[in-house]
Amino acid sequence: MSPAHSPEIHARLLARIPVVTGQDLHEWFDHLESGPALSRCSERSTWLADEHGISNGYAQAIVHEYDRRRRNRSPLVPRQRA
Repeated sequence: MSPAHSPEIHARLLARIPVVTGQDLHEWFDHLESGPALSRCSERSTWLADEHGISNGYAQAIVHEYDRRRRNRSPLVPRQRA
């Protein structure tokens, strides 16, 4: 995502995605997970935009949000007994 995008702009883009694209965020996340294994955000957003005919701005917001949510998921770590 461009450094010029504030958290407010990002939130507004995310809120508009279902209206503009006809798909909810979880559907876009499914597309990313089933798409090619590209490692760079710019590659993934370009692929998403080209493959599904959406603007680069929305694709960047989707990829950024997908990565943000994935980073915030904490893996289940078994507790150690004392």
